[in-house]
Amino acid sequence: MIGYAQLWAASPSDWVAAGVAWRGLEAPVTRRRSGLAERAATLRAGWSGGAATRAGGRLDGLRAELGTILPALVETDQVLAEFAGRLRVAKGRLAEAVALADRTGVAVDRHGGLRAVPPTWRGPESGVLPAWAGARPGPSGGGGGNGGGAGSPAAVAQVAAALREALALADVADREVAGRLAELTGAARTGWVQRPPPGRPTDDATPAAVRAWWDGLTPAQRRWLVLHEPARIGPRDGVPAAARDQANRLLLAGHREALLAERRAVSASGSGGRSRLRRIDRTLATLDGLAGRLAATTGPRPYLLGLDPRGDGRAIVALGNPDRAHRVLTYVPGMTSDLADVPGELGRAARVQDRCTALAPGDETAAVLWLDYDAPDFLPEASSPAQARNAGPDLHRFQEGLRATHDGPAARQTVLGHSYGSLVVGSAARDHGLAADALAFVGSPGVGVDRAGALGLPPGQVWSSTAGDDVIRLVEPPRELAGRAVLATSPLASAASLFRPDDHRLWFGHDPSDPGFGGRTFPSGRGGHTGYWEPDNPALDGMARIVLGR
Repeated sequence: MIGYAQLWAASPSDWVAAGVAWRGLEAPVTRRRSGLAERAATLRAGWSGGAATRAGGRLDGLRAELGTILPALVETDQVLAEFAGRLRVAKGRLAEAVALADRTGVAVDRHGGLRAVPPTWRGPESGVLPAWAGARPGPSGGGGGNGGGAGSPAAVAQVAAALREALALADVADREVAGRLAELTGAARTGWVQRPPPGRPTDDATPAAVRAWWDGLTPAQRRWLVLHEPARIGPRDGVPAAARDQANRLLLAGHREALLAERRAVSASGSGGRSRLRRIDRTLATLDGLAGRLAATTGPRPYLLGLDPRGDGRAIVALGNPDRAHRVLTYVPGMTSDLADVPGELGRAARVQDRCTALAPGDETAAVLWLDYDAPDFLPEASSPAQARNAGPDLHRFQEGLRATHDGPAARQTVLGHSYGSLVVGSAARDHGLAADALAFVGSPGVGVDRAGALGLPPGQVWSSTAGDDVIRLVEPPRELAGRAVLATSPLASAASLFRPDDHRLWFGHDPSDPGFGGRTFPSGRGGHTGYWEPDNPALDGMARIVLGR
């Protein structure tokens, strides 16, 4: 059983660093695999016969064995990062218990023992440390008062219960990580992968059915699927986030290798390839930017839940594992968002997540950037609901998948849409339903309905905020914009001259920030169309409190 002093001294960042070190072995393993492939190609070019065939087969086998290690390295990183996250939650609960002790006149000794302290307590002469000193075990307690008056038996009991809860959380996390690491150690001895039996869920299988199929596989069979069928596993709703992350990281590396090979081929051709090279270089830069964000060593660990580099590109990235969090935010960005914008848009999700952690350090919150749709690039496109309608089935299915793969008691699920993303969220909720406990909109041009009750959630769980200086308030409905060709090249901010009547009608329905919509509102400071995530904007606090259910 983890003790009070042990939990207080525990360092989640050390476990994160250990996971990063394991993940860092990917690069040398990948280089060694590439080296074996190059040597095998050289061998085959200058050597033939039975011995050459056997040698080439052996090199191919070694390369395949190295390949089986790659998902395991990512999995080890995941296990350690998730343990660090649960340890942070337990330490947050411990800090809350210590704060409770300070408020209620209860002293905590360096072993977690409790005692009511009279108001006349002045220092450590009594041999009992106040809560703030006991929480930092050391040779002496230091001075200061308990700040809470005389403790009562009821106060002592309340603090004791809070401490037990924190220590129990840490103990469960410790036993779980020990079991997961033991399984990985065993797999290293007996074999990482095993081919699963034939049969896969059909494309139209529900996320719940996919999860049931996945649960019927052994860990070795799951790793085989991640390694050999990443394109099937990576985007599949109903497959747990950890496995999707492993598969999609393999796909990301594969996309990058393919682009580099294409670039070498184009360069070698020596003619007619400049525009093609520019396209390749842009895509490579975008993928490198995404890879850099995924390699971050600070903050909650990123999970790559979806990736498609074609066209403008699409991605789904979670900060923290949504299958294990108490609260989950799905954030849908708006107009002009594409794969190159993932790091910036993920920063917005991270700000809400950070504020949730500040408000509730004893809860674990995951934040998901859902950019799995073709966002409009220009205002004429944004004046149509078509792209939002097209995105609806995929967002519906993704949310169903989050419900299906979550471990333990159901998490509180919140879906947040900004700008055109709010129409995506509203359309999905209206047409397909969303597995969500709350919906939130910021800077919305309308969400496809005129009343909150049409979104399938209790109106009290439908929230909206629009800044007073957000230009979205000033734009006429799209029917009035037809034929204005100038809009094809005008950014949204230039539309301030296109005033609409003050009837609370927006492009896609009644203004959800108007009381007449029937939902609830939260305040926003001035910041235009994109300032909702600024640290001093009350809208950031509002979004976090909605996610937390407060």
